Amino acid sequence: MIFDAHTHVWPDRIAAAALAGNPVPGLSARGDGTVAGLTRQMAASGVAMSCCLGIANEARHVEKVNAFVAGLRSPRHFPVGTVHVDLPAAENLDILRRHGITAVKLHPLFQRISLRDRRLWDILEAFGEDIAVITHVGEGGDAYANSLSSPAMIADIARAFPALRLIACHFGGYKILDEAEEALRGVDVVLETSWPPSLARLRPERVRRLIRRHGAERVVFGSDWPMTDPAEEIAAIHALGLSDEETGLVLGGTLARVLRVARP
Repeated sequence: MIFDAHTHVWPDRIAAAALAGNPVPGLSARGDGTVAGLTRQMAASGVAMSCCLGIANEARHVEKVNAFVAGLRSPRHFPVGTVHVDLPAAENLDILRRHGITAVKLHPLFQRISLRDRRLWDILEAFGEDIAVITHVGEGGDAYANSLSSPAMIADIARAFPALRLIACHFGGYKILDEAEEALRGVDVVLETSWPPSLARLRPERVRRLIRRHGAERVVFGSDWPMTDPAEEIAAIHALGLSDEETGLVLGGTLARVLRVARP
């Protein structure tokens, strides 16, 4: 089963505006950001299940974003909700529980929230091992936004909250892979493979070495659709020269375990 850890979707009426409103320098969308568009792409690329990520840039949107992604729950769509530091930890947790959401996405670039914000740490403490977290790490915005996340911050979180099921996007450091490899060596965090515009931009031997050093049981496939084509990203995983067992873990086995999803 191919299980994609990283896709962004919005309600049809705002998908185009949402994509235009959160530009990443140097990247152009490959999809339309709608659920139907994602589902078509999954069928074309052989993805069995995708994490559908919702992000609230403001606290007032937390409830409705979580309601939207919760409504997508199906055998093909796994809802990943949102929190915001301007709401108390208990209120964030109550909203997630009310909608049956068991994983959230943090996006320091778009939410303008530092991974060192003590209010965020209060939320992570409240999660315990009940709510998984997938977070952007690294660059992709202006200098201030880039300063809000780093591999060192991920290492600090992993050590402070050892029960937290933590997934770090972009191998733990988009565009700062050397720093990520150094800071996260030996750290108990799950790494995710997306690297827009394509993982194929990185040398296969380097990615293969990174995965084997960290362990395929702690690496998950993510496409970052609609900014990439999942079929191309799956092909890039197959081109790494991993064993069949390692490839199976990266493309779905590890994520199913981390998110506690039964595999068919």
